[in-house]
Amino acid sequence: MGVAIRTAGDEDRELVVRLLDAAFQDDPVSGWVFPGEEHRRIAHPRLMAAFTDIVRTVGRIDVTEDGTACALWISVPADEPDHDDEGPARLREAVDPENERVELIGRLTDGIHPVGRAHEYLWMIATAPEHQGEGHGTALLNAVLDRCDREGLPAYLEASSDRSRKLYERLGFELKGQPLELPEGPRMWPMWREPRG
Repeated sequence: MGVAIRTAGDEDRELVVRLLDAAFQDDPVSGWVFPGEEHRRIAHPRLMAAFTDIVRTVGRIDVTEDGTACALWISVPADEPDHDDEGPARLREAVDPENERVELIGRLTDGIHPVGRAHEYLWMIATAPEHQGEGHGTALLNAVLDRCDREGLPAYLEASSDRSRKLYERLGFELKGQPLELPEGPRMWPMWREPRG
């Protein structure tokens, strides 16, 4: 039985925020951005809400019909127009003004993002913890990767854990450049997937 997927609407915003928050609360990068567990429980949902709103504005969010998983995608053109240098600072101000890591993570990932070639960018993907390992995330990924293959488009993402990196490798992603070493923190792996002919 396949996994039914649809494009999220405005009514799905809170569902997407809850999925992202639950899936990434214990993620190594989220733990680095918000090192205090109690503070993370409060501030992390605000960051996930901000990410959701950004992608709702400039990209697309897919959700499984049963509401157990979501994927946030942005189509990046080859000639990326006017890069928003102030975006990370605005994000910090909106989410957690005293936390410089909210801004720093945005600047660091912006700095390694490939330019000069159109691609699909997987900003985030999340499956409710109790449904992880059931294939929902893979189904969401494959829906877009199949289209990338048909259209000759590459895809890009930053893996935030060794576990997710291995999943992406199975789907054809390869390390692009060096891993990003967060200051006094974990690694992130920039990964690129060429379309399959």
